[in-house]
Amino acid sequence: MSAVAADPRLIVGLDVASRAEAEAVVAELGTTVSAYKIGYQLGFAGGLDLVGELARAGKSVFLDLKLHDIDNTVEKGIGSVLRLGAAMTTVHAYPKVMRAAAKAAAGTDLLVLGVTVLTSMDDADLVEAGYGEASVASLVERRAAQARDAGMGGIVASAAEAGRLREIVGRGMAIVTPGIRPTGAAAGDQKRVVTPADALRAGASHLVVARPIVGAPDRRAAAAAILAEMAAVPA
Repeated sequence: MSAVAADPRLIVGLDVASRAEAEAVVAELGTTVSAYKIGYQLGFAGGLDLVGELARAGKSVFLDLKLHDIDNTVEKGIGSVLRLGAAMTTVHAYPKVMRAAAKAAAGTDLLVLGVTVLTSMDDADLVEAGYGEASVASLVERRAAQARDAGMGGIVASAAEAGRLREIVGRGMAIVTPGIRPTGAAAGDQKRVVTPADALRAGASHLVVARPIVGAPDRRAAAAAILAEMAAVPA
């Protein structure tokens, strides 16, 4: 297979159970992928030390730990993320949390993202969680506006909402979209999924893809197919 150029808009989620598995994924993908996400599963299994190693190898690392705590703790947590060498990280999109995170990241290259509503949730889940009759769409829009006002670098949201959110946050903020599935792929446990090209056309700046690549029998070929879909939408 001929080499496929990496696209920094594609972030591969290293949703695996061990550092050894993560290193195998990175080795197989090689220069095809330039950005990786490390979340809870890998983070608590040796993945935090991998952040710096990947960064030193020229990869961009999205440390997705979704911080949510008192202001002082969030500020100190962001300071620790900076020392690890991550390029992106997340906090839950509550106004006080976002203001604390933005303050801690000010003057650095760290892109702090506010997680609006998880892509595994729908309107019924919000009602069950105590949000009354709020819809996913209305809550996502409110949190996007709050992220903008807090000085955040971007938000995490479903690509299904990206078009409207781009109107709210403007061109300067990142919109990072998980729940991406290539054409023909199963949705899995995600309830709001979109194809790569459609997500970018809607206004997403970065796409997070995990299972469709990490779980594929030929990971490099799976990544190349997604990159081909993305190439239809210039950066």
